[in-house]
Parts: sequence; C-alpha cells; structure tokens
Amino acid sequence: MGCNSSKHINLADNATISSYHRRRSSRKTDLPSYQSSPSSSSLTRVHPPAYSNNMKLDLNTEKQPILHEPQGLNHPKAILRQEKVELLSQEFRANPKNLMVQNAAHSIDFTTLITNRDVLIEDTHMFNTKIPTESMVTNQKNSGRCWIFAALNVFRLEIMNKYKLEELELSQGYLFFWDKFEKCNWFLECMIDLRDRDVNDRVVQHMLKEPINDGGQWDMLVNLVERYGVVPKAIYPETFSSSNSENLNKLVISKLRDYAVVLRRLAAHGHSLEDLRQEKDKSLKEIYNILAIVLGEPPKKSFTWSFRDKDKKYYEFNNVTPQSFFKDHVGYPVTETISLINDPRNKPLALYTVQYLGNITGGRPVRYVNAPIDDLKQLAIEKLKSGKPVWFGADVGKYLQRNAGILDPKIFQYDLAFNVNFTMTKAERLIHGDSLMTHAMVFTGVHLDEDGKAVRWRVENSWGNVGGDQGYLAMSDAWFTEFVYQVVLEKAIVPQKFLDVLQQPVHVLPAFDPMGALA
Repeated sequence: MGCNSSKHINLADNATISSYHRRRSSRKTDLPSYQSSPSSSSLTRVHPPAYSNNMKLDLNTEKQPILHEPQGLNHPKAILRQEKVELLSQEFRANPKNLMVQNAAHSIDFTTLITNRDVLIEDTHMFNTKIPTESMVTNQKNSGRCWIFAALNVFRLEIMNKYKLEELELSQGYLFFWDKFEKCNWFLECMIDLRDRDVNDRVVQHMLKEPINDGGQWDMLVNLVERYGVVPKAIYPETFSSSNSENLNKLVISKLRDYAVVLRRLAAHGHSLEDLRQEKDKSLKEIYNILAIVLGEPPKKSFTWSFRDKDKKYYEFNNVTPQSFFKDHVGYPVTETISLINDPRNKPLALYTVQYLGNITGGRPVRYVNAPIDDLKQLAIEKLKSGKPVWFGADVGKYLQRNAGILDPKIFQYDLAFNVNFTMTKAERLIHGDSLMTHAMVFTGVHLDEDGKAVRWRVENSWGNVGGDQGYLAMSDAWFTEFVYQVVLEKAIVPQKFLDVLQQPVHVLPAFDPMGALA
C-alpha cells in the first residue's frame, strides 16, 4: 500500500505517514433483476426475494474445522499477576534515568527526545553525485499514489531535459482514475476465478479484506502507461478525492464486496461464466459512474499542449492524445525495464511473482528478479552516474526523522531511552510481519566514498516540500541495506545474468506474501 503524506504510524517512525455503493435501472437480462426497497439506501444493491430466499450462500460455520480453545493461556505461569507488576514498577522507579525520560516524554513526541544528534550531522543533504536536473517535490497528500508520483517524477525529467523546462508536473490523477477502474475489473475477475473456493479460504479472505487500494507496482504502472498514456496535469487536474482518497476507497470497496457476494451466489447456483461476466459488466458501469463523478472523466479527445521554455520560447503541440504524448514527448522505454528485488527469504537469481497481484487483465504480469542487495546498489549508482533517476520501493516508515528528512537505522536511540534493541534480520522482519514495501520514491543522487561505495542516497519523495531539503530525503546506505526492497532499471544497463532470469519458470508467491505489498 502506498504511504500517503499524512497518515501511518510504524515502529521506529517519528512521523505520521500512511498508506486505505447504487441504484440500478431496470433492464432485460437472463440474470435476476435488482429492485429498491423503502429501507434501502440509494447506493445499496438490494436482492429480490429470489436471491434472499432461494439463492443463499452456505455460511454455516459449523462446517469449518473443529477448533479448540488454547489451554496454555490458562497455565498459572502464563497469568500476569499483580505482584509481578508491582515488582516491575519498583524496578522502573529505582532507576532515576527512567523518571527523567518519562518527564520529558510527557510533553513532546518521544522520538524527538531520542533523535541522535550525531546522525543528524552525519547524514547531511550534500552529495558528490547528482543527476543534472531535479524538480520541485510533488505532494500526493492524503492518498497512497506514491508509485504513480514516483514514476511520473521520473518521466517528467525526460520532458524537462528535452524542452529545457523550468518545471513540469504530469497528471497523477489521470493514471489514478484508470488504475482504480482497472483494479475493480481485476478484483471482480479474481472473484470469478475464486468462485468455487470456500468464502473462508485464506486467499478469498485476503482479497475481500482489501479489494483495492491506492498502491501499485512498477509493472502495473507499465500496464497503465501502455494502455492509457499520460497527460500534463493541466489537462486532467486534481480533485478533492484524488488527493484525499479515503472516502472514495470506502465507497468502492464496499461496492466491490457487494458485487463479490452476487457473483458467488450466481456461481453457487450453476450460472455460467458468461452470466457472471454479464453481471460484472453491470457492476463496472456503476463503478465508472462513481469514479467519473468523484474524479472527473479523463480526456477522450486530443488536446493542445503549450508551454514556454527557460528562454521564454513558446511551443505548441496540437492534436495530442495521451498515448502520443507519452510516445512523442516522454519517450521513456517503460516496457524495456526490469524490477530487481532484494528478498533474503528466497533464493537469488530467481524469478518471482505474487498470486492475484495486478491491475489490468491481459496486461503485463508482475515479475521480480531476486538479487543481492549489493547488486541493487551498484546498478543504482551506475544509473545515477549516467545522469538518470531511479524508481525504487522501500519500507519508509522505519527509522524516518521526518523533519530532518533522514532515513537511518541509527537515527533513534531506543537503547538509551528504553534499554531495548532490535535484533531481527531483514528476512525475519518479512517473515514475522514487521516490514514490507510501503512506499515508492526516486533516487536522484548518491554520496560515494573514495572507494566508490555509497555512503548516503538522495531521495525525491512525494510529500510536499516540508522537511528535509525542501522535501528531498537523505538515506544512509545502512538504511538502504535493511529497508529497500526494489529498484527498477532499464534492461540496456543491466548485466545479462539478470536478464536471463526473466526466461526462467516463475516462482509464484501466495497472494498474502509481503512481496505482494503495494508501494
């Protein structure tokens, strides 16, 4: 899930950052019709008696495997007794340092109290290797669209360099609209594919828990750009709900679950795939209407793009379509890219995907090539040296001092304040639910030592220009090692050994695997 710029709390995070139905007109169909009732909301599908009486799903929980209450929780030694609590309190108060820190923590955020001053000085926003062109940091606001923002921040530099522009912003809302619509179709097709599984099946429940969200993956971005192109922000500007997506997501998610119930009912009573897809198409009509009302319809006709460059020279391009805009003006080789991941749980130089992860049916599947972290670093360095930015995915909630704009495992001194340390490895954090990819950003620079090794990395974020270096972050190389999971590179600059992996049989990770988390 893409972290937004205002919500989300994670361990070792001093900032709040985050990542998230209809009235039907009558129509002739072979499927059961829908009707309203006095007690129903105009946004709620109401099932007629034929459904409620004759087409019920079997939800009898007694058919599930027999479970037993955990007996160990009642063991005498498992009980937290009052005398034990009193002893802990006495030990706490016996240490004057605890009382001093307690007093200070009452009036300020405790992470401010334990911020490491030496690290603030060490992780300076100075870099000896930077791309020649940077732009103002964008702001995804209260949405999880970081992956779209990061990609468009890469794309806009191609145009800015080509036409010598001072600034440019591409429409994140445009891709957001089509991603939402395509994801709804994807989810409903997944429900059709899973129609014969028990509703309590782990994969079914995983899909129903969050049918869609704002986040995405690089290959999903490629799908969107290939099919829909991109447009300047002036052609399709932001709306309130594109920048504040929570209520839109709630509405669409509830409707998708509603549709899923209907599809499963139809499947349970022997309706054909054709019948299910006819019903899906009716659902998509409602989804399109919701998105068009809330976000605005995307441009259908060609448009005119005009601007002045740094020298005040005027340009005008007519009869531009979203697809031709990307092809003629962006020109980024989006289909000739590869996603390298660092997943220490699994073997390197192997090809991975995640079951049911995607956005466009019939499109480019999600593919990851697992690689050692040092390879991700070296290839990112080489691309930055060539003057090009690097899209990457990471767990941004870990060890972030947001005001200073620093990502560093040493930034918070938990040991001094709480006498605690964290011992999990990167693999153990993935296995035990303590870390996963939550956010996509862009590398625009790196500071190298005398041996050419990375010391720290310059990061273009999408949370506005507050904090750090006008919104840019400084990431220590140690943080990269522990919390960066993915970098995207052009195939032309990647060693053949990684390209060969793309020809291997793909290892399919389960839908609920942490590598299925959306940046």
